Amino acid sequence: MLQLLYILAFTFLAFIAVGNLIRNLLAFGNEARQPVRSVPTTRRTQSIPHPEMLDDAGRVVQEPLLVMRSIGIDDMRDRLDAIYDSSPEGSARPNEEDEDDRPPLASI
Repeated sequence: MLQLLYILAFTFLAFIAVGNLIRNLLAFGNEARQPVRSVPTTRRTQSIPHPEMLDDAGRVVQEPLLVMRSIGIDDMRDRLDAIYDSSPEGSARPNEEDEDDRPPLASI
């Protein structure tokens, strides 16, 4: 009895979904056939820039907004090592020779 109820509920929902699909396809088809309306004349022709694109005086910023630099992996490792060594905890860093004494890392 319960299986029959599930089948009826699924069939009902499937018919609703297919009906909505057909209704949406017809609505989009009718919308595509309608001519494009012209832009009203009351709209401004000049676009307003985003406030973050303006400087303190309200003028558009003319400088580059994002500058990305690419450096090599070795240079980045050297910089990170220098930052780590200059930190207070950096003095407790083990030597490169002691790496063999460590237990192997567990794989995940």
